[in-house]
Amino acid sequence: MQQSIQLSVDAVVFGYEAGNISILLIKRKYEPFKDKWAIPGGFVLDDESLEEAVERELKEETGIKINYLEQLYTFGKPNRDPRGRVVSIAYFGLIRPNAFKIYASTDAAQVQWFNINELPELSFDHKEILDAAIKRLKGKITYEPIGFELLDTKFPFSDLEKLYSTLLGREVDRRNFRKKIMGLNVLDELDEKVSKGSGRPANLFQFNEKRYFHLKEEGIIFEI
Repeated sequence: MQQSIQLSVDAVVFGYEAGNISILLIKRKYEPFKDKWAIPGGFVLDDESLEEAVERELKEETGIKINYLEQLYTFGKPNRDPRGRVVSIAYFGLIRPNAFKIYASTDAAQVQWFNINELPELSFDHKEILDAAIKRLKGKITYEPIGFELLDTKFPFSDLEKLYSTLLGREVDRRNFRKKIMGLNVLDELDEKVSKGSGRPANLFQFNEKRYFHLKEEGIIFEI
């Protein structure tokens, strides 16, 4: 008899804060992989879209609601789930952890942020999903601006440099980076300064919301 295929969704949620990247994981309440860590997600209900399903699962299991999750990839190896033939549509998003209060419910026993370099063993094929999400995130910042949702409303340019170097996992050429970002015309330089450490006060910037989102929709390739 032919085995029926079930459809699920998974949500890779990256957190960025103070130069650190973290991943939101849940500890499973039930088998399979009871008491093991996993990416939030679950089965799609008959009366909901994929987007509705991933938003519901994320809200139920972690307490987080994200306005926009980008579809990542479809994972459908025959033996990826011991419960049967399950195909998962994975999504990912990037947020500031301190903007949300997380809590576990439904089939999650616990929810926790983990530093991206100190992750526990993951259930199912979630390590593969996470690796794909990290690769996509690093590629994403070469074709659209990132930072509006992750930095303070007003920030020194050095905070934007730190964000990009953290996401890329390497240092950026500061002079070249500044030239290219300013060339995108998405930042407004303010007549305000901030003092950090012993150096001279630095000018503050803010994203021009209209131009920023227009450029994100338009897409652009720029080498960093």
